[in-house]
Amino acid sequence: MNLDDLVERLRTAGGDSSDVEVKSAAGGLPKSLTSTLSALANLPGGGTIILGLDEATGFRPVPLTDPQKLKQGIAVKARSFTPPVRITVEDGVVEGMPVVVAHVHECDPSAKPCRVTGSGTAYLRGYDGDFELSALEEQAFLAARQPPLFDRAPVDGATRDDLDRDLVEGFLRSVRERDPHGLGRFDDSAELLRRAGVTTPDGTPTVAGLLSLGVHPQEWFPRFVIQASAEPLPNDPAGSRARNQATITGPIPLMLDEALAWARRTFDTAIVSAPDGTVHDEPAFPLIAFREIIANALVHRDLDHWSAGMAVEVRLRRDRLIVSNPGGLYGITVERLGREAVTSARNARLVAICQHVRTPDGGARVIEALATGIPIVTKTLAEAGLPPAHYIDAGIRFTVLLRRAASTTRPGDDFNQTELRVYDALATGARTVAELQGQLNLTAPNIRKALRELRRRGLIEQHGGRGRTTTYRRPAD
Repeated sequence: MNLDDLVERLRTAGGDSSDVEVKSAAGGLPKSLTSTLSALANLPGGGTIILGLDEATGFRPVPLTDPQKLKQGIAVKARSFTPPVRITVEDGVVEGMPVVVAHVHECDPSAKPCRVTGSGTAYLRGYDGDFELSALEEQAFLAARQPPLFDRAPVDGATRDDLDRDLVEGFLRSVRERDPHGLGRFDDSAELLRRAGVTTPDGTPTVAGLLSLGVHPQEWFPRFVIQASAEPLPNDPAGSRARNQATITGPIPLMLDEALAWARRTFDTAIVSAPDGTVHDEPAFPLIAFREIIANALVHRDLDHWSAGMAVEVRLRRDRLIVSNPGGLYGITVERLGREAVTSARNARLVAICQHVRTPDGGARVIEALATGIPIVTKTLAEAGLPPAHYIDAGIRFTVLLRRAASTTRPGDDFNQTELRVYDALATGARTVAELQGQLNLTAPNIRKALRELRRRGLIEQHGGRGRTTTYRRPAD
């Protein structure tokens, strides 16, 4: 993707993406680049940093006083990590103004996580910025160097009685119908369950067997749950932190049904008239897409010891839906998702079992394992007039973002010319109203009005007052 296309993508999305970070850098090399360099080096595929664009005003280019100094500075900073961050720095031009583009290469998996040498801190990229890795999360990078076989392990203390009879009978029936000459040829149910990986030779349920067919898997795996909640609405009581908060438990097919029931209760709906005259409710996000995303999160989440305390998380905000699970993609990249008929399973036994497990509600199979899930998500979102899903593979965490219909107004379009001129004038440092008057040839009332609006939006800070000189400045990058 060339620079113009990349900037257009950012403007359409209205913000940074997981693999692109934009900084204005009008006041010099941003201090926050330390965490960003580490996070992008730890991100599968790496990422890109663009210096010289302002996100708050629709990714408009800002004047850079010394692009060459910025290039040298970022190259020096890249050497302050262990291992050193590999970057490729080049000049770019956006709307006739120079920018600095730094391509951050992914750190070798055998050396992850990439840490700040001075502090030993490592960072990870998230959908809403960079965050510091905990000691537990750092273990995930070490665990990723070995093939995941955790779904095959026996569950100490569990017995055949801890498997749900109805789910087991449905599983056996499906196997014999769909695979009569393979796994289904074993008449003895105990032998079939053993060969399918549901139980071990002595009849002990495996992790995969218990999660997919267990009566209550959370007896052994308390955090193999879905934590779902929605952002409070404007008319909710003051102090409300969340609405429709739920902890969804049970075996995978039951959790899938319960997650859909939560979505039906929680998603905004519109009453829509079809061409044939019928009227139906249309949820803010297609339930078919939501089902595919949740099924993938449950089946492909990490099952290692480091992730035992982490849940699949569903967060509904006013403008987006976020589904996140521990464990990144396995054997495939984000770029290939939905583009090729490629299947890759972190939990191979669990996937194989869930192909034959049906949900209690509609009787649908949990997954097909035919690489059709992502194309279904893409298709249903397009039919609903919604932007494509945004997939973020952070290596040890996988996140899916669904956004509401894109606004026809681009970020920054609602600024007037006075506000933009004042905002640009503060790019290189603090100013008083008098200094802005002399620089911009504007009246003091107009400048103060623009400053009040910029402060309301959180784009500038006020310092001084109460007998001291009052200055205004932009927050540091």
